[in-house]
Amino acid sequence: MKSKLANWKEPIFLLTSVGIAGIGDFIYLVAINILVFQMTGSAAAVAGLWIIGPAVNILTKFWTGSFIDYRSKRKIMIVTYLARAIFIFLIPFAPNIGFVYLILIFLSIAKAFFTPSSTTYITQLIPRHMRKRYNSVQSFTTSGAFIIGPAIGGTLILMSSVTTTLLINGVSFILAAFLLYILPEKDTYDKNAIPKLTISQIVTDVKVVLTFIKKHKYVALLYVAFLATAIFTFAMDAQEVVFAQQVVGLTEVDYSLLISITGIGSIAGALLISVFSQKFSLRYMIAIGILMQTVGYILYAFSWSFLSIAFGFTILGFFNVFLNAGIMTFYQNNVPTALMGRVTSIFQLLQSLFQIIFVLGVGVISDIIPLRITIITLSFEMLMLAVVMVVFIFLPGKRVYFREG
Repeated sequence: MKSKLANWKEPIFLLTSVGIAGIGDFIYLVAINILVFQMTGSAAAVAGLWIIGPAVNILTKFWTGSFIDYRSKRKIMIVTYLARAIFIFLIPFAPNIGFVYLILIFLSIAKAFFTPSSTTYITQLIPRHMRKRYNSVQSFTTSGAFIIGPAIGGTLILMSSVTTTLLINGVSFILAAFLLYILPEKDTYDKNAIPKLTISQIVTDVKVVLTFIKKHKYVALLYVAFLATAIFTFAMDAQEVVFAQQVVGLTEVDYSLLISITGIGSIAGALLISVFSQKFSLRYMIAIGILMQTVGYILYAFSWSFLSIAFGFTILGFFNVFLNAGIMTFYQNNVPTALMGRVTSIFQLLQSLFQIIFVLGVGVISDIIPLRITIITLSFEMLMLAVVMVVFIFLPGKRVYFREG
């Protein structure tokens, strides 16, 4: 028992850091939406917040991996946390909306470095046999942040102001950075051997990623299929408020309650998978997760009342954690840590590009044909992709890719 607790000492520090930062992200999300709307009174200005992250990813992801893989992932994570704290501290003092958007761009750049670094560092820190449970517990942490973060953000804004909330929010990232500082360094490299970040080096690294993808087609195709489903969900989520209020006829209060219900479903699923993760094989976690999440979106697409849409949201929230924990473990087990920063960055570059195309495309199409038809079409296309993924997962001879020990 003591040895098991000792094995979980470092993962618990990492989970706590990730959890605090996750809560900070949602506090920031609530505060920045309110601040931008207060400054502009424009729904379009608030909607623009959806585009900044993917747009920054397109401009940065083709070279962030080349920077990350040759340097300490832990130090990059700490620096990005501190950078996010500083930029959040600056937001209340921005003189106009232009400066706010400029700060948000720098925040997105910091996050563009953080995600590939954290994926690699988690893989380095957590032994293979512990990754599935760790990712399951992290899903629980993330789901908890989804509920707690907005609640804390809303309470702080009501009790104080947006400015005070953002300042407190910045402190949360400093605390997350401190917890990472306690954790051990996992990268061993010669500082003098780090290549310069040049165009030729970036081109070389992209070729290395493409070579990896050609040699490991099964891993790449399954992960790309997962990213494709994520793009479908992103496009549908971008129209969520409009669909719930204009198509189903819900109020703003109803919609806020729906978001909470989705979070509760995620927490319930994450709690179940955290406790019983060793009872579920990796293949079944991914297969059940993608199929049932899609079922949730189909129920959402055909919903006609608060109860029907809440049922769909609960299902997709519950099984989303199965999918995310499963696919992350699969990815960590099959992509070498020496390449993971570059591979992750290239995949996220493609994901961001298609997210922007899909969001804009769905927005335009929704002005031409009814939004319900658009959402139904997207959900059934997602279902077809999910079925293909399940077949792909259970192909003969592919069990080796899902080994956990």
